[in-house]
Amino acid sequence: MTFGQRMHLRMINRRLIAAAAWVAAAAWVVTGCGGEADTSGGAAPAAATIVLRPDRILDGRGGALTGSEVVVRDGRIAAVADAGTTDGLVYDLSGTTLLPGLIDTHVHLGWHFDRDTGRLHTAGSTDTPEDEVLYAAANAWSMLQSGVTTVQSLGGPEDIPMREAIAAGALPGPRIITSVSPVTAGTGDPAAIRGHVDEMAAAGADVIKIFASASIRVGGTPTLSQEQLDAACGQARTHGLRAVVHAHSSESAKRAALAGCHQIEHGALLDRPTLELLAERGLYYDPHIHVIFDNYFTNAERYIGIGNYTEEGFAQMRAAVPVALEVFREALTVPGLRTVFGTDAVAGAHGHNWRELAYRVQEGGQDPMAAVVSATSLAAESLELGDAIGTVAEGFEADLIGLEGDPSADIEALGRVVFVMRAGRVHRNDPARGSAGR
Repeated sequence: MTFGQRMHLRMINRRLIAAAAWVAAAAWVVTGCGGEADTSGGAAPAAATIVLRPDRILDGRGGALTGSEVVVRDGRIAAVADAGTTDGLVYDLSGTTLLPGLIDTHVHLGWHFDRDTGRLHTAGSTDTPEDEVLYAAANAWSMLQSGVTTVQSLGGPEDIPMREAIAAGALPGPRIITSVSPVTAGTGDPAAIRGHVDEMAAAGADVIKIFASASIRVGGTPTLSQEQLDAACGQARTHGLRAVVHAHSSESAKRAALAGCHQIEHGALLDRPTLELLAERGLYYDPHIHVIFDNYFTNAERYIGIGNYTEEGFAQMRAAVPVALEVFREALTVPGLRTVFGTDAVAGAHGHNWRELAYRVQEGGQDPMAAVVSATSLAAESLELGDAIGTVAEGFEADLIGLEGDPSADIEALGRVVFVMRAGRVHRNDPARGSAGR
């Protein structure tokens, strides 16, 4: 991380502290000067014992239960018990399915459209650091309200202070895992790349992001040599960090697999032998086949003319849509390939994350329950948090969402979120569907 980046990070951190204080004060007023929140809106303080009583429970591992309740204490799941057997603050979630909160393994938390221009935020914008922080906070809130309780943000300097503020309870939002700043072709030779990884680890990165190929808008060709990828992924391992790799082409993904990297991002142009290599080497595969494309096409006027967001680049993306879909369908047939949920959510897409899963089922042919697992326990496993989140079971973090309907039968139910709990605190409880009482 350069001196300028470090100074920018410190400045954003100071701005976030101020913004967090403002948001916390506003929440204090809305919830009645520190009392329990109105269950139709802000976050309710965690009670000593909370009991959730839905119609059914999906455990995140492919199992389903009826006639059961989830007991939450101190931010964790204390028990999954027979319905009606536990006393406490009861949330009657009749008509809903309860499941682990969604885990999106690839978002860009700070991306937003500038207030003055309505276009993608870039360097030189009139937006202030305070604006940048509040946009990131708004994106975090949108995703939390839509049922996403953990995100891997790849990445920006605002991610670390946001991560700390949310973890401390100063801001509402999903758990954040961040790479801060990526390895790119411009990072330099293997020695420079190892130095960059060292700096990211020192800066507090949870994961190392590596660009091993160009954007799909310019062909997705390889940009890093085998030696450079060996250095990046090898140095990440010395710090106990995962390495996730932006790789559209088969050659770039092969190099990442041979380098011992952890996860392939995008992979829109992969062939079957490469998908099989990923499975053989134990890599996770994180394809993005709908939300990212649909968001760009919907907001084209906000992007075109900035960097490689050109008319030609958009034509390349449109051509890639059916190709990426076919690669996903092929991936589903590869034995042992662990395909996880990620969206590459950028400006305009936050809060629409669930649509990726709906598309995978409706257009890609994925089994609905497998799609749910890919966004819960399997995604948690890919983050090396499989023993803490992504499953409804005793001892796991109480990151839970309630849906109107059953996504294992109707994947569109993921878009009908009526209840959100993160670390034992209720952030959404729509009055029409759930009520709290004793």
